[in-house]
Amino acid sequence: MELLRVQTIAHESKDTTIPAMFVRSETEQPGTTTVKGVKLEVPIIDFSNPNEEKVQNEIMEASQKWGMFQIVNHEIPNDVIKKLQSVGKEFFELPQEEKEIYAKPVGSESIEGYGTNLQKEVNGKKGWVDHLFHIIWPLSSINYRVWPKNPPSYREVNEEYGKYLRGVADTLFKSMSIGLGLEEHELKEAAGGDDMIYRLKINYYPPCPCPDLVLGVPAHTDMSYLTILVPNEVQGLQASRDGQWYDVKYVPNALVIHIGDQIEILSNGNYKAVLHRTTVNKDETRMSWPVFIEPKEDHEVGPHPKLINQDNPPKYKTKKYKDYAYCKLNKIPQ
Repeated sequence: MELLRVQTIAHESKDTTIPAMFVRSETEQPGTTTVKGVKLEVPIIDFSNPNEEKVQNEIMEASQKWGMFQIVNHEIPNDVIKKLQSVGKEFFELPQEEKEIYAKPVGSESIEGYGTNLQKEVNGKKGWVDHLFHIIWPLSSINYRVWPKNPPSYREVNEEYGKYLRGVADTLFKSMSIGLGLEEHELKEAAGGDDMIYRLKINYYPPCPCPDLVLGVPAHTDMSYLTILVPNEVQGLQASRDGQWYDVKYVPNALVIHIGDQIEILSNGNYKAVLHRTTVNKDETRMSWPVFIEPKEDHEVGPHPKLINQDNPPKYKTKKYKDYAYCKLNKIPQ
């Protein structure tokens, strides 16, 4: 069991100072580094548009120029998303000892389960967030022991969401494949096909008395191919644009899509992973439900062979995903 959860610290820190380990350096503090009064309007793509070519072009352009976009009318019913949010929130509102049943064992290599710390931070600072991680697809990779038994509908709700989500992911892979000049199936195939791992993370950012000084999650790009994220309505996602930090506009019922490192590698830099971070709120709890679509550990990822030639040499090394992840989490150059 980890010693202290952020949720507990937040409960004890109401209207007082917060532990120094959460206070960011001035160059990172959102209070001084956020461009105020401007919401970044990242591209919004309507998945229900009957003009399929237009949708594909919008996905390609957003992946090249932004590394992130939001999709609306995405065929995941609103009630499925509401239930996903509801059971996740209920889990984090359980008594602490009940949540600890699902805690990651100290020293465990696995990131699955309930926890607080995730990756090494160079200066030893901590993010103002607790989380729950578990795989929702494929069935052969799921460890149901780390899925909460309470609320009782947790499993059913997450499985239903996962089923719809795979349809969205397939559309994205197809569009991005065509955008690279590949056949519609080639990008997904190179990424691992139906063996790709869908890893859900629930982020729980409790209210913080000093939100201008802390970050929920520090600046990073995702390691995944793609991240498909459901936020709640509390503002918190920020993206870097031209070296400045902006709040990303919240769009009700939209899914937020992040291009991750592995798609940047696979596309040989045609698509760009987005640098992003999260802020927290003084009065309200922010939550988000990203699903990271990743290769299996031993799957090798490198630039797609059809995208490299004499004029376009590979810009990235080909390596097993587990080796990439190890370097990234431990801040070792790739």
